Amino acid sequence: MTHCAIVGINWGDEGKGRMVDLLTESYDVVVRYQGGGNAGHTVINEYGKFALHLLPSGVFRKGVMNVLGNGVALDPENLWIEMEELRSRGVAISPENLRISDRASLLLPLHRELDGLEEARLSDHPYGSTKQGIAPFYGDKVMKKTILAGELLNPDRLAARAEDILRWENLKLSGIYGAKSVSSQELIEYLRCYAERLKPYICDTASLLRRAELEGKSILFEAQLGALRDLDFGIVPYTTSSNTLAAYAPIGSGYSAARIGRVLGVVKAYSTCVGEGPFVCERFGEEAEKLRTVGEEYGAKTGRNRRVGPMDLVRPATAYRCRARRRSP
Repeated sequence: MTHCAIVGINWGDEGKGRMVDLLTESYDVVVRYQGGGNAGHTVINEYGKFALHLLPSGVFRKGVMNVLGNGVALDPENLWIEMEELRSRGVAISPENLRISDRASLLLPLHRELDGLEEARLSDHPYGSTKQGIAPFYGDKVMKKTILAGELLNPDRLAARAEDILRWENLKLSGIYGAKSVSSQELIEYLRCYAERLKPYICDTASLLRRAELEGKSILFEAQLGALRDLDFGIVPYTTSSNTLAAYAPIGSGYSAARIGRVLGVVKAYSTCVGEGPFVCERFGEEAEKLRTVGEEYGAKTGRNRRVGPMDLVRPATAYRCRARRRSP
């Protein structure tokens, strides 16, 4: 039994979703361990073509358990929309094949609003955010100002927790951006709506993964985005707000004792990048448009044109050498 992590080794959009869909033939559990709905994993199979934003890419395989770990930015609204869309196209989704960590924090509509407001404030120097609320969400998580999925199971605690957090969020909305505050009734109704829908899926996924390992089952850890967007080792400030590397998989999955025996890095024959920041191999004009069109290089989440260029082997290698030098005596 060997657990495996699949990661992108460029800026994302390398084809990780398709690799996960292929490799799940050999794995019993697929875990998303970081990130949120700000990226899309494109999968093409007998059901059709899909762009998965939150659901693990093993959801199409019968008999495979899919897990959203505690490291995921859990957007209950967009997750439910995604689940319903797949169901409408013949894909079975139930607590039998999907589980959500009770330790996962909720990304709320106000996080998406804050994301858009901050990108607008940055004006001529944007970070290239997808405006899905990722940075405000992870900022709140570090500040201990988020609601856990497990709290959806306790209505009394949920209401009190929502009231407490909303005071903080409204200070930012009105005090920093001059935007309209959110009412507590509005937030509590939203949370109760998705509590009813998602509570059958919420559980202690750390115990679930531990039991799976004891039963001899193999686990595939699925990363979002690429290594060059990693919060610690990417190009600041043009990174995502979580750790995209395989080393984070045990923590973000909730099963910190997991031993990953195999890491697969996925890369395309050329480089692509969505968003702002240095991209030294970038091509422009007719040459870029031809490559973009042939490769269908448009953001699965945003629809934005991806920046394109030849394969960049220097940036990942440079990052690796820097880390290696720091470890040397």
